[in-house]
Amino acid sequence: MDKLLNEFSFGLFIWQTLLFIALIFLLRKYAWGPILNAVNEREEGIKNALAEADKARQEIQDINADNERILNEARAERDTMLKEARDMKTNLIDEAKDEAKTQANKLMEQAKAAIQSEKLSAIADIKSQVANLSIDIAEKVVKDELSDKNKQLKLVEQLLGEVKLN
Repeated sequence: MDKLLNEFSFGLFIWQTLLFIALIFLLRKYAWGPILNAVNEREEGIKNALAEADKARQEIQDINADNERILNEARAERDTMLKEARDMKTNLIDEAKDEAKTQANKLMEQAKAAIQSEKLSAIADIKSQVANLSIDIAEKVVKDELSDKNKQLKLVEQLLGEVKLN
């Protein structure tokens, strides 16, 4: 019985080995190939995704660098524009001050000229009034003595020539 059991065990061992080999062959043909292909495809997809991620990261870095450069240029341009505006403002203020001074000086000169003209006119008017008053007074005082009007005017003019106004 031992012999039979040994033969049975040996036959079972052979059948199991044959079935195992057949199973390995079937698995290799139908399971491992597709599984390995799927794993390889997945690995390739991961590599592609990593490459795309690196490419996207590099593009983001380039965009950030461009944004920083553009921002710096905009800041520099803004600073230049502000400086130009300040310079313009200062120039306009200076020009306005100069123009105001010029106008003020012109008005002062015109006012001085007008005052001088009015002063001369007032002096002439005062002289004329003094002359008239003097004539009237002299006429009344010497009315009896001088009967001729021409003599009176000559006397008044002589007297006025002697009198000087300040």
